[in-house]
Amino acid sequence: MNKKINILYVGKSAKTIGQLEMNTKISLQVTGNMLQAENFLKSDCAIDAIVCEYQITGGDGMKLNSWVRQQYRFNAVPFILVSEQFGESLIRKSFMLFIDDFYMLPLPPAEDLVDRILFLKDHRKKELSASQEVTPVQVLKIPLIKRLFDIIVAGTALILVSPVMMLIGLAIRLESNGRIYYVSKRVGQKPFDFYKLRSMRTGADAELGRLAKEKNQYKTSAGQNGIDFSRPCPRCSEMPAGESCSPILHISKEKICDYWYNIQKKEVEKSKSSFIKIVDDPRVTRVGKFIRNTSIDELPQLFNVLKGDMSIVGNRPLPVYEAERLTQDQIAKRFLAPAGITGLWQVELRGKGGNMSEEERIRLDNVYADHFVGNDYSFWYDLKLILRTLPALFQKAAV
Repeated sequence: MNKKINILYVGKSAKTIGQLEMNTKISLQVTGNMLQAENFLKSDCAIDAIVCEYQITGGDGMKLNSWVRQQYRFNAVPFILVSEQFGESLIRKSFMLFIDDFYMLPLPPAEDLVDRILFLKDHRKKELSASQEVTPVQVLKIPLIKRLFDIIVAGTALILVSPVMMLIGLAIRLESNGRIYYVSKRVGQKPFDFYKLRSMRTGADAELGRLAKEKNQYKTSAGQNGIDFSRPCPRCSEMPAGESCSPILHISKEKICDYWYNIQKKEVEKSKSSFIKIVDDPRVTRVGKFIRNTSIDELPQLFNVLKGDMSIVGNRPLPVYEAERLTQDQIAKRFLAPAGITGLWQVELRGKGGNMSEEERIRLDNVYADHFVGNDYSFWYDLKLILRTLPALFQKAAV
């Protein structure tokens, strides 16, 4: 005899409670409000899933979900939110809070709900097992010779270029209002304040979203922008009429099987670029074009080097919105290397006239990061990159 699914139902819908109680595969516990649900869950109970109405006395389903996720013994228990009223914002917020599934009342047949719970429970167990796998933590340690070199070079360079920086600062101020320098949050091994001479007009950040869609050098030329509910699932088309290859998801007013949803979700992610570089950026001023082409705008980063935020040679620090996208292991590996003013990627990009794919940039960042795994760091390799940087500065394209 198959083991019953233990479900905690939180709410007062008599019709839904009756529907679940009639199924022989379900063992049902019912609590009418949030306080009763919390007290029940604090007891020595064994449950396979929680099905909760959105509107409950003492709070709401989202608040209860947040409380449940703080109780670590329920990490493998899926939480399903149900509501009598449709609301797209409610559904969107539910998935943002990592609620496992959302249904409009009345619920689907109890047999389908049981299948869905088993799927969600298995999925949560796999995620939990993966998160518990121990991965050696790699800590970046800047070699002493590299740090001493950074301090000597940055300090000397600042003394020599200070007259140039003052003249350029005056030119920036005369051309457009605003500060002569630009400070933004960047991510290397950790977030820090990143300094540059301002090369854009004031308020340029507000235009980034639109320009990233229209002029991003790394933008994938073809790709899927969102889930297409009208596209039929190829596996479902081979199933008998009325059956699906995987549990059905209810998103907004649409229905889609779990398999086809995740396949399309991967296609959407592939079409999103991790990096943003605007081609022929209209926000750049006349002085800005000059200091970018000559890399004079990078000079204030010598202060970052003295502070220890950056090194002379390393992988470029990323804006926060780019760094947040680099979550895959093969991409995040770049952060094993220190943030730098120049490096392998910048030299190669200039040498190719500024044309480089996102995949090539990721590969070059990882190549340099490999020098900080184990004892592979080479001071002479850094010197070679610096020597390659000098002639690359006179290439037409700027980084």
